[in-house]
Amino acid sequence: MSATATSYDDVVARYAPVIGLETHVELGTVSKMFCGCSTRFGAEPNTQVCPVCLGLPGALPVANASAIEATILIGLALNCSIASWCRFARKNYFYPDMPKNFQISQYDEPLCTDGWVDVHLDGSVHRIEIERVHLEEDTGKSLHVGGATGRIHGATHSLVDYNRAGIPLVEVVTKPVPGTGARAPEVARAYVTELRDILRALGVSDVRMEQGSLRCDVNTSLSPVDSDAWGTRSETKNVNSLRSVERAVRSEMIRQAAVLDAGQRVIQETRHFHENSGESTSGRSKEEATDYRYFPEPDLVPLAPDAGWIEQLRATLPELPSARRRRLQGDWNVSDSEMDAVHNAGALDLIEATVAAGASAEDARRWWLGDLSRRANEAGVELGELAVTPSQVVQLAGLVAAGRVNDKLARQALSGVLAGEGDPEQVVLARGLEVVSDAGALGIAVDAAIAAAPDIAAKVRAGKVAAAGALVGAVMKATRGQADAQLVRELVLARLDQG
Repeated sequence: MSATATSYDDVVARYAPVIGLETHVELGTVSKMFCGCSTRFGAEPNTQVCPVCLGLPGALPVANASAIEATILIGLALNCSIASWCRFARKNYFYPDMPKNFQISQYDEPLCTDGWVDVHLDGSVHRIEIERVHLEEDTGKSLHVGGATGRIHGATHSLVDYNRAGIPLVEVVTKPVPGTGARAPEVARAYVTELRDILRALGVSDVRMEQGSLRCDVNTSLSPVDSDAWGTRSETKNVNSLRSVERAVRSEMIRQAAVLDAGQRVIQETRHFHENSGESTSGRSKEEATDYRYFPEPDLVPLAPDAGWIEQLRATLPELPSARRRRLQGDWNVSDSEMDAVHNAGALDLIEATVAAGASAEDARRWWLGDLSRRANEAGVELGELAVTPSQVVQLAGLVAAGRVNDKLARQALSGVLAGEGDPEQVVLARGLEVVSDAGALGIAVDAAIAAAPDIAAKVRAGKVAAAGALVGAVMKATRGQADAQLVRELVLARLDQG
């Protein structure tokens, strides 16, 4: 009889995870890595190709200097050592969407090694060590036609677009990350978030995960908590959203625990992550480096970055995300844990833009980390994907500050904004959401509430002023939450001779 992992809490009580992440970054260069073809996204299939990226006989590659410079900048930002001499290699593997059937990459002599990046999670710091940052070329793109899932299984035929083949691709590989325990999925997401922010600050990539310019392979293994040995890892391929990085680690931990509980062996393999279910399915057995039959690329000379050039590049590094957060933390006067919450919610840019548009830091944080964050979680999207802009959040905060709407009405106005009904001002007017502050109209509602609850009214007349809250609540309910609560309270107390 096989055992199964009953819950995530059960898994982490008995097993210790080790994670590792391999992140692929398409660089934002104008031309491809080894030829002059355009890298523009969205062109007609197979229109941005030439003899070099198609691997035709006699075509010789030439390395893209801008791509090399961008890779060095990434390595410097990740605290890596930059090689004084390195070279490219051929990685031999059957790529159906790589026309020459090998990939020009780097193997035992990468451009950047031994770095680190710190990620912050609820007041704790996790140092993620970087094993290597190396430069290679991207593959093309396969489209499987005729099936229900878009994958090769069940498809009637496949099409290949070579436009992406040869685009400069940087791979950032972490060392194994043990010791994260139950927080492993969150640490993985926080790391990819930090890396994405660093790449964006450097301006080397648009890091658009939905277009594949940033994608992540997630390695996960489990071992019993009292064991010193690490378990067999699986590699979940091409995870393409921050939320899915977290989900992929969590689901794989649960799956592997069930395998181990059943007395079976975890297989070293690649797995495909399914966004709709949050689970993965088996891909292929995972090759070791020796299976790729690497050898030095004979058509490219070695790279030997000059030390003086590297220092010139170091001097051009912009303000990196960690330094920016420290600056904004001081500007906004928030604690370490509050700043971690902002960062981990992916709200930093949004809050900064909202403050720049005229809101207070407190209002901006309250809206983005409160109701908007809740709605994003419910919709299963990133915060920045919501159909609301920082300027619209400023308008909402302004309507509340002016007393034209209360918090409840402001949330209703926000629903209208998200539904595409216009700016907050337009929604408030169209839905009739403004606070009712006409003393005459409210007086009628107050009299009705007092008449409906004579026992409560008697308590207030006897000096139990706190009981007036029930009468205020009745008026607010009768006015669908649109009454000015403070004015209602004043009217109630005045009617009952307690004003």
